[in-house]
Order: sequence, then structure tokens, then C-alpha cells
Amino acid sequence: MAYFISGAPAQNAYLDDGDTAIRRSHKAMVFASAMIATLFLSFVTVFLVEWISRGSLPETLSYFATLSQPSWTTVGVVFLAYLAGDALLGREHKAILIFAPLLVGMAIVNAQKQLYLSDPFYPSDMLFGRQIMELMPALVSDRPMTAILLAVGTVIVVAAVIGSWIFAWRTFPRLSARQRILRLAVALPLIAGFAHMMDYSKFFWLRDRLQAIPMMWDQKENYKHNGFILAFIFNVPMAHVAAPAGYGPDAIGAIQKEPVGLAVPANYRQKPDVIVLMSESFWDPTRLPNVKLSPDPMPFIRSIQGGHVFSPEFGGMTPNIEFEALTGFSNAFLPWGSIPYQQYVRRPLPSLATFFKSEGYTTRAIHPFQEWFWNRSNVYKDFGFDEFMSEDKMPPMEKRGIFASDESLMKEIMREADDVEEPFFFFAVTLQGHGPYEPHRYKVNTISVDGNIPEDDRERVATYAQGVKEADDSLKRLTEWAKTRDRETIIVLFGDHLPPLGTAYVSGGYMEQQTALRRAPADQMKREHETPLLIWSSKTGPVKDIGTISPALLPYRILKLAGLEHPYYTGFLGDVAKHYDILDRYMLEQVSGDDVSGWQQKKGVAPLIRDYRYLQHDMMFGKEYGLKRFFPERAGAIDTGT
Repeated sequence: MAYFISGAPAQNAYLDDGDTAIRRSHKAMVFASAMIATLFLSFVTVFLVEWISRGSLPETLSYFATLSQPSWTTVGVVFLAYLAGDALLGREHKAILIFAPLLVGMAIVNAQKQLYLSDPFYPSDMLFGRQIMELMPALVSDRPMTAILLAVGTVIVVAAVIGSWIFAWRTFPRLSARQRILRLAVALPLIAGFAHMMDYSKFFWLRDRLQAIPMMWDQKENYKHNGFILAFIFNVPMAHVAAPAGYGPDAIGAIQKEPVGLAVPANYRQKPDVIVLMSESFWDPTRLPNVKLSPDPMPFIRSIQGGHVFSPEFGGMTPNIEFEALTGFSNAFLPWGSIPYQQYVRRPLPSLATFFKSEGYTTRAIHPFQEWFWNRSNVYKDFGFDEFMSEDKMPPMEKRGIFASDESLMKEIMREADDVEEPFFFFAVTLQGHGPYEPHRYKVNTISVDGNIPEDDRERVATYAQGVKEADDSLKRLTEWAKTRDRETIIVLFGDHLPPLGTAYVSGGYMEQQTALRRAPADQMKREHETPLLIWSSKTGPVKDIGTISPALLPYRILKLAGLEHPYYTGFLGDVAKHYDILDRYMLEQVSGDDVSGWQQKKGVAPLIRDYRYLQHDMMFGKEYGLKRFFPERAGAIDTGT
């Protein structure tokens, strides 16, 4: 009896130890199950995101099967994000209800952007959501059924997410304080370490071993190799533009500039008026090989056209072309996917407006749309324009669809010009040519479209061609008005980029895909990026044999025709124009016709291009060491407080 009594505590202790071990084993199994479930959900999320982004199941499977790509690294990152999110929310698997819809939604946007604009979805794109909403009526009118399905789908998804949140709150297991701390203790340091390695401008041995390789010079390859999530993260630091190696006061001081004479040369003539027209999506649709347009939609422009502009964009991103044309700076020196108007113009910047203003000109920007669009109201102030005539400051204008017509805009330009006594510099951005090109935008289409192409493509081309015809007619009226004026008037017109004609490019035999390539042989790059350019004077007529040039070289061409000189625009930029026609992120084309593809990845950059980059960085982000030498009018404005 004593044995049993004395042995009972030991037996109970043995049983207690066994129960504790069982409980610990059970907790370990529950924890392991939760981790496996979270890991599986992470894999499903990444797989779904990649499938949507790539639009191809075989490519997605290849991404996960190829060990030289960071698919499993991405799964690990999402796994850590889910762990941290669950810890902060206090319940298992609840973070997926936040992150998964967000990532899938971004993947859908990425797929659509690549389809219509060729570029992937960048972090900077999130800055112009308001612009997209403003254009939504045009998008809806072009594809009403798609818009309806999208709206219904959005409602269903939102309802599903809300329902899932309610379900999760009621049923998903709560996490104890210890469990939450443990998850955060594991996840946060690893996330912080990984985030540190995402600076694309630096090399990290561990990142390289994880196969996460930033390819900022080729964003399509960047997104293809790294996957949407990692490539998107790589692009987050683009808001900061690092100084090029060697930049400093000595580097700027060593830059040679061409000797510059008086603003108006000795063979003095009255300063001319200058009108620069950036025509929205203006392009020559007769270039479509499988399509015959009758009559020619742009006979007048064709008769005075002098060359082409090599647009750095395709189907959109208008302000990037505008930035080059007004400043003489190049997008080639800025991160891929960046939008200078939204991200980098944060202080007064030298521009054609600054120069013309210093020469006694009235300087005015004109655009028949809302002033906040693309941040133009702030940018134009920083560029030195006296005034920005936006939609709300103009008389009511005739519309083509929802966009102001070119004819009404030309009338407004003539009206404003007639009210100005001193010489003027007008920079106008048209709007009529904006896509999408829905059927029946015009009451009557006077351009017939023949060819073996689908009906949807034929209607799209017909709408676009009619807009080109009206742009051609409007410009002819503007030049006829200019010829009647006493003072010489210089008119420059160029398209900002090719129009988003979608499948019409394929069926029309112009391109093998709906959008332009970013890396291709020089001839193909020009074919897919060049738009008409004309530079015309009411006294001397059109300038011919310009060739295909980057928009950044337009200031040089404009001032030379106007008989004006400037240390940067005709001096340094003139030197660039003597050696290069095209400066693109991927391709440099020399005046001789030779091209240097992939120039940014080659060791050693031509001194002239290096100095070009130095000067641009100096003015946009640096200490303005070269301000007085290259932009004396801007330095003078600072000295006088104007």
C-alpha cells in the first residue's frame, strides 16, 4: 500500500511529463502545419501573379523550373511578408487577404500595360492613377462590354474580399502574443536585410546567389528574369537618381562649350515668333503595308515634312517626349519607367521658355485639358513659362469625342498670338489624336480604308486616319495665317509617339506585335518609334533633310532657324547634334548612320555623352556648377530674384 501511495506522485509526474510532451508535440505539429500552409499559399500567390503577368502557363512553369531565376526567392519573400502580416493582424493566414488581391491586381495592370504600351507596370505608374480615371470615359466608349465586365468583376472581387475578411475574423485561429512575437522576430530582420539588397545600383553577393539580378537597362528582360514582384521592387528606388561616376565641379568645369556669339547675329533680323506643336499620337498611317488609305490623310504635312522625331516612348507617356523637347535633356540618363514631370522636376529648371523669356519673348504653354494632368501646372512654372493656358482658361472648344479638336486649338493659338505685341514662344500640346480610336468618333469619315484586315482594326484605323486628316487641315490653316503676318513665324510640329492602334499594327503588316520593342536593330527601332517632324518658317519655308532625331535635339534646330545663339542649346547641344542623331536608353545613332546598341552596358562612354550626362545631372539634381556658363539666363534670373 505504501508502495502505491509513495509511487503515485512519481507516476503522476510521469503522466504529466507525458502530457506535456504530447502537448508540445501537438503544438509543434500545428505550428509546422501553419508554416507549410503559409508557404503553400505563398507559392500559389507567386504562381498566379506570374501566370497573369506573363500570359503564358508554359513560361510560368519554366520560371519555376529554372534554378537560374529567382522564383523560389520570390516565394520566400512573400512567405516572410505573410508571416509578418499575420503577426500584425493577430490571426493565421489573414495577411493573404490583403497581399494576394493587391499583387494579383497589380499583375493584371502589368499585363494590360504591356499589351497596349509595351512597358511593364512600374512603381512610378501609381503616381498618375488620377490621369487614368480622367481618361476612363474614352476607354469605356472604346470597349463598353469590357468596361462592364471589369466593373462587375471589381464589385465581385471587392465583395469576395470583404466576405473573406468576415469569415477569417470569425474562423481563423488567433495568434498568441508569443506566436506573434516569434513571427515578427523571424520575418522582420530577414525582410529588412532583403530590402537593403534591393538597391540595384550596388552589388550584393547574397542577392547574386539568390539569382535576383537587376537588369535596369532592359526592363522587359528585368521582369522576365526576376518575375513581376522582384522587378517591381527593384524599380522602387528609381525616385533617387545617383550622380554619375566622376561628377563634380572639376568635371563640369572641364566641359568644353562651343563659342557663342550674340543672341541675335550680326546679320540682324527681327526676332521671329515661335510656335511648337506637339501633336498627340501623330503618325503616318499610310505606312501600314496591308492597308490602303484614300485619299492621303496628310498631304500638306507630307509636302513640308523635313524628317522624323525618334520618340523614346510608344502609345503613351507624352510628358517624357515633352520633357526632352523643352529642356534639351534626355530620358536616356534617367531610370527606366521614370516620368520626370511627376518625379524629378522639383525646382526651377532651364528650358526653352527660360531662354526665350530672357530674350524679351512672351512665353506661353497651351493645352486644352486640365492643368493638373501630368503635373503640368507645376512643371511649366519651373520651366519659366509666363502662363499656362489650360482648358479652364480657354473659351469652350469643339470636341471630337471627348477631346478638343485640333481646328479649335489652332484658332485659339491664332487668337492669342494676334493679341500679343512682342515676340512670343508658344508651346502647344494637341489632344484630338488621343486614343482609344473608337468607331463613330467622327460624324463622317472621309478617308476610306481598304485592305484584308479585321473589321475592328479597319474601324480603328479609319477613326485614327480621320483625325490625322483634320490635324493636317488645321496645320495648313495655321501656316496660311502665319504667311499673312509681318513678323516671321516659325512653326514646329512633331508627333509625341506612335498611336496605340493595337492589333491593327499586326494585321496591317507593320509590326509582329501590338507594341514597339525596346531593344531591336536600328532600322526596326526607328520604324517603331519615329513620328513626323516639320520645321517651317513663314519667310524661308520648310527645313528639309533633317533625318530622324531625338526630341532633345529640337531646341538646337529651333534656335538655329530663329537665328539665336545659346551656350547650351546651340553650343553644347549643337556639338552633340554634329555627332549624334538619336540618344536612346538602348541605342545611340551617330550622324554617320552607325549605331551603338546597348551602349550603357559597354565599358567606356564617349566623352561627349559623358559630359552630356554630367550637365543634365548638374541641372536636375546636382549643385548647378555649370549654371552660369551654360544657362546664363537662368543664373541671371536667380541673381535678380526673378
